[in-house]
Amino acid sequence: MTTVGFLYPGHFAEDDYPRMEILLDSTIRLVVHHTECPDGAYREEALRELGTSSRLAAGIEELQRSGVQSIVWACDGGSFPHGWQGAHDQVAGLARAAGVPASSTSIGFVHAVRKLGAERVAVAATYPEALAARFTAFLQETGVEVTATHAAGVTDAAEAAAWGPEQLRELAEAADSPEARAILLPDTALHTVAHLPDLEEALGKPVLTANQVAVREALRLTDRPAWAPRLGALFAHREEPPAPVDRGSGSGRAYAHGQRGRGRAYAHGQRDA
Repeated sequence: MTTVGFLYPGHFAEDDYPRMEILLDSTIRLVVHHTECPDGAYREEALRELGTSSRLAAGIEELQRSGVQSIVWACDGGSFPHGWQGAHDQVAGLARAAGVPASSTSIGFVHAVRKLGAERVAVAATYPEALAARFTAFLQETGVEVTATHAAGVTDAAEAAAWGPEQLRELAEAADSPEARAILLPDTALHTVAHLPDLEEALGKPVLTANQVAVREALRLTDRPAWAPRLGALFAHREEPPAPVDRGSGSGRAYAHGQRGRGRAYAHGQRDA
């Protein structure tokens, strides 16, 4: 059994996770702990407050009791405003406190793009324009080329959680461009998992959404291959188990297999997908 955990702020689209658990292998368990979310507004200061070390630490004990093998901070808006290095510093503290590898949805987007080999992407964001631009800058900092960014101007998570499939499709189509090899929909408050096949069929290219990416990132940290075609191109092909690690190489990847300091190794970003 592979058990992975998620720190999810508030109650918006968390039902995406049991849906994904059903679609994945029966030996994969997804455990969600809801962190405090006093303000669901899409303002940078409010989102930064969601991801403070004390707020994240409050959810660790419950996840530890569940036996999780990795933890993902499932709030992209509470991560990418810190920038690439700041996002890694954030999850480094989480990994040290939890004693298991940790990452975030924002970092997971970058790894997912690399896994697909999508060198150019379009960003379809619910967020206000300034916040969408911050997510684009975060991607560009890692070398991802963003062909277009569309900001829908949603002001809070509750509004995003009420969106249906037609709004999702309109959002994705508004950002799409011929040059884009994939469409990225950040925002873990969006219900997207049930609509991934239809979105990808309509657009004719991979669609990466926040909760989908969060699960793939948590499994990546445990080296657990996963296959579920109904979860979109990101899960469409069986992944081979990782090759044995050369423990004499000194690479950061070795820390994934239990050496001391593994939290810091994950935080500073294995660059592979």
